[in-house]
Amino acid sequence: MSRDARWKSLLELLVERGRLDVEEAASTLGVSSATIRRDFDRLAEQQMLVRTRGGAVVHGVSYELPLRYKSARHASEKQRIAAAVAALVAPGEAVGLTGGTTTTEVARALAVRTDLASGTPALTVVTNALNIANELAIRPQFKIVLTGGVARPQSYELTGPLADTVLAQITLDVAVLGVVAFDAVHGAAAHDEAEAATNRLLCERAERIVVAADSSKLGRRAFARIRPAEGVHTLVTDTAADPAALARFEDAGIRVMTV
Repeated sequence: MSRDARWKSLLELLVERGRLDVEEAASTLGVSSATIRRDFDRLAEQQMLVRTRGGAVVHGVSYELPLRYKSARHASEKQRIAAAVAALVAPGEAVGLTGGTTTTEVARALAVRTDLASGTPALTVVTNALNIANELAIRPQFKIVLTGGVARPQSYELTGPLADTVLAQITLDVAVLGVVAFDAVHGAAAHDEAEAATNRLLCERAERIVVAADSSKLGRRAFARIRPAEGVHTLVTDTAADPAALARFEDAGIRVMTV
């Protein structure tokens, strides 16, 4: 197992359990205790965890796993969701994409649509996510608008007054919102308040709003609300979602699609 793969597994275990000890982690990953100690030390230096005697705990009460370590989680579900979301976008529309692993997959699904292979432009994409803009910039048929702002290393998103200034000047046909939590009562939410504020403004500029979220995000709450549930037009999720939770979203007036 490579170091990056091992670090990804360690961080995912830590998020799931809240605490790991060295021997437990070594046994789970099939490596030596000395290797795990070195890994914990390096991850602590990057402020991805807090070292304890004999192990590690999550960093802070509102822990957010950096984007580069989240891409493999629920990968097949995210790809199915992304294909369904991309199909909701019509040629020539202006679409807003927030940051996140699922919205990154939406960008990739849009990029391979044959009916978007040409046009002037075939699609206008507005995003505050550096990685999404980087992937789509090579598509000459897409007009890419990247907001300004200060980059968040966890999500590659640009936030703050500079991003707000650009978003205040545009209108969108559809905004695709990536979330860490979506609840029928508490709405769509993020870990970080600056990220939530920028994503909220992106939604306000759109005629319709699509939440792209795998079932693990549903019925959960997070620190910073982006938008109330009744302000969302469509939820696209996977078939593992709890039917009772989906019924609550439908009762809130949201169109629910499962894939």
